[in-house]
Amino acid sequence: MQVKVRYVRGHVEVYDQFGAFLFSADSIGEALAELEEDAA
Repeated sequence: MQVKVRYVRGHVEVYDQFGAFLFSADSIGEALAELEEDAA
């Protein structure tokens, strides 16, 4: 799955390839961990 990560006021927001919001995280590392967890 392709995602886009945007930095917004001290946190990151993750969107799918169509621009739909998926989730927010405190850091890029946390976002990547969440994506890996979802892929498993």
